[in-house]
Amino acid sequence: MADNADQSETELTRSKSVDEKVAELELKTRAVHDAEPLTKILVLYTGGTIGMVTKNGVYEPEPDCMVQKLRALPIFHDAEYGDAHFCPETEANHLALPLLKSKLKTDGQPSPNGLTKEEFRVLFTVEEFEPLLDSSNMNMQDWATIASRIQDNYDQFDGFVVLHGTDTMAYTASALSFMCEHLGKPIILTGSQIPIYEVRSDGRDNFLSSLIIAGNYCIPEVLVCFNEKVFRGNRTIKNDATSFSAFKSPNMAPIVTLEIDISVDWAGVFRSGTTEKFRVATNFCPNVGLLRIFPGITAQTVRAFMQPPMQGVVLQTYGAGNAPDNRQDLLQLFREATNWGIIIINITQCTHGRVSTSYATGKALRETGVIPGGDMTPEAALAKLGYILGKDSWSLDKKRKMMSRNLRGEMTTSIQEEISIMDHELIESVARTLSLSSKDEIVKLRDALYPNLMCAAACTGDVQALEKLRQTGGNISAANQDGRTALHVACRGGHFSTVQYLLHHGASVHIKDYHGDTPLIDAISGKHMAIIKLLVQTGAVIPLKPEKMAVELCSAASQNDVDTIRAWHEAGADLNVCDYNYRAALHVAVCTYNTDVVQYLLDNGANTDIQDIFGNTPMSHAEKLCYHDILKMMGQESAVNHIE
Repeated sequence: MADNADQSETELTRSKSVDEKVAELELKTRAVHDAEPLTKILVLYTGGTIGMVTKNGVYEPEPDCMVQKLRALPIFHDAEYGDAHFCPETEANHLALPLLKSKLKTDGQPSPNGLTKEEFRVLFTVEEFEPLLDSSNMNMQDWATIASRIQDNYDQFDGFVVLHGTDTMAYTASALSFMCEHLGKPIILTGSQIPIYEVRSDGRDNFLSSLIIAGNYCIPEVLVCFNEKVFRGNRTIKNDATSFSAFKSPNMAPIVTLEIDISVDWAGVFRSGTTEKFRVATNFCPNVGLLRIFPGITAQTVRAFMQPPMQGVVLQTYGAGNAPDNRQDLLQLFREATNWGIIIINITQCTHGRVSTSYATGKALRETGVIPGGDMTPEAALAKLGYILGKDSWSLDKKRKMMSRNLRGEMTTSIQEEISIMDHELIESVARTLSLSSKDEIVKLRDALYPNLMCAAACTGDVQALEKLRQTGGNISAANQDGRTALHVACRGGHFSTVQYLLHHGASVHIKDYHGDTPLIDAISGKHMAIIKLLVQTGAVIPLKPEKMAVELCSAASQNDVDTIRAWHEAGADLNVCDYNYRAALHVAVCTYNTDVVQYLLDNGANTDIQDIFGNTPMSHAEKLCYHDILKMMGQESAVNHIE
């Protein structure tokens, strides 16, 4: 009998549909995900050496190989976790890093998911391009494809990693930095000099480091990760074809250094400082080019280069931006081209340094209408030209002005004296009391105190105090011991002008505190509608899973709390979302006879026919309970007459 029972149970299990298996796995995964700190990363595999295999003695891309190979590498995939929580039929390209020890040096900065435990996990999904490309075959349309993929998945993931060939990686990183407007999450490009499947490969460290940084540091930039360093993408050049240190950033220090500890230069992070949603600009002008000045270059060569359809030229000159001022034929050509409407940007041929007008030869170029490009790399200057010239709604004058403006941290606009952190009286006083003297000790003190000082200022809406803290070295997005930033606090307190100030200085709407709440959740809790609208306009989305959102809505419905439901709805909540028993807010509002909530829900698209786990709908509840007025709200006059 026991054998027959076991056999029957086995047959029952085998007969389960794919949908049932998926549902079971979702329930298992939900329990684990609720208990374990997780971040989700989208990996866009475009091609390049990192995923190539050896065929006939040479490296070639191999489609549908990357995920399979990664699953076989324990450092990239926890097979036990994957078998238990990923459905083979629908999540074949999902992988999970092993649990990571929280030894990361965050310098008081929050991660995007508000991690608090000793261990955390990064989940990543791999999307493979078809066909896979050697980066030498990359073009502007491929840049647009990458940017569009990120835009389509922006709200579903905490960060993005782009696996890319090294030859044109700096061009792609520069282009993405301009195309991705109002960016609030990390996008990291990486690759390798040796394929990841080889016994000796730099690809493993590069990819793993990129996943960890993207999953645990809210750096809202396009970055390049290579050989234990993370650079700003539009400051990067490929410097060496034979070394693992293939990339360098000649005019800017790395933003992240990966050693025993991970050190982030938070002061160097560029923030958009806008209150607009993330978007992608894919209209990229292809009529741009690089022209390198050399001794004896002829006017005919330059004139031929400037012919239509050319619209923008990156002029690479000597030293600090110099060209021969005794060549009136060249200067006249540059002047004519500028008058034709061609935008010419002047950058140096030197790897390190910037364009200036200290020399007469550099001043002569400026007088012809050529725009100084500061210390931009050739890749960044070319990408910036293509991006700006693609703005069809901008006038030529505005395009020229924008070329000289620092848009994404691609150029150093001015050299300012660093404000000493000792300038703040409180820091100086505490340091003196604790007998601190070294700069490192005082920096640690500032990192410990400033987040709490900023939260205290935000609590009272003291913008002046926030500005003083910011000017003396404080990071506007720094989190206190509870993972809360000044923006969280200002949103909870309803200080609209303070929220505006923080957003305009680059505060992130995506950072979660130690409860997993973003500033938007604080604004919803405080029912501050104007702040909710501002945050949503900036790109904030509700971070809760649908079931948890439904629990919040049902709780508010049970208390006849229309304002809370209105706040959730204003933030983007679906009023028809269901909890773990498939009950929507309208079910609860009907059963508790909270007619104010019922009316609001019906006015805003609530569905009267959603079935809960017992097969009941809001309408059937009203019929069974003989709630005539609610049935009339639902437009069910016939049901009322039938009951009567």
